[in-house]
Amino acid sequence: MEHVIRLLIVDDEVRFLNAIAQRLAKRGFDVRTATNGAEALELARKEKFDIALLDLKMPGMDGGQLLKALKDEHQFLEAVILTGHGSLESAVELTKLGAFSYLPKPYELDKLIQVLKDAYQARLEKKFASDQAKLERIVAMAQGEGPLSILRKLRELDDERR
Repeated sequence: MEHVIRLLIVDDEVRFLNAIAQRLAKRGFDVRTATNGAEALELARKEKFDIALLDLKMPGMDGGQLLKALKDEHQFLEAVILTGHGSLESAVELTKLGAFSYLPKPYELDKLIQVLKDAYQARLEKKFASDQAKLERIVAMAQGEGPLSILRKLRELDDERR
């Protein structure tokens, strides 16, 4: 069974936001939308998303600030920046902040869908590697330990992720 990609789209241009959300929903994405950074952060705290598609230029919190806040709170969330105001400098800066990709507006739908699928694949690979590392730590901790000691160490490990 293939997982439906959960997508958060954030753009202050409501007509554009509704149009792109509709187009991606028709292609099988589970889409939620927000018109500003604060709304997006609140939504991301309530629901789990695989990918965030962010407009760069927005009033208040811009796409770069939102990207940083989302990445700080959601370790495996991938983000794609979509902007009509791009430059090489901003692309480099956003990549350093953790953006998976950076696409210009107007966007080409097939290209956008491919980038979203690639971002989802990258998310799965990072999550799997993290889970593998955690499992290896658990196995190493469990050797020669009593049940209560193992539980205590598992709780410590879980607390590290918060």
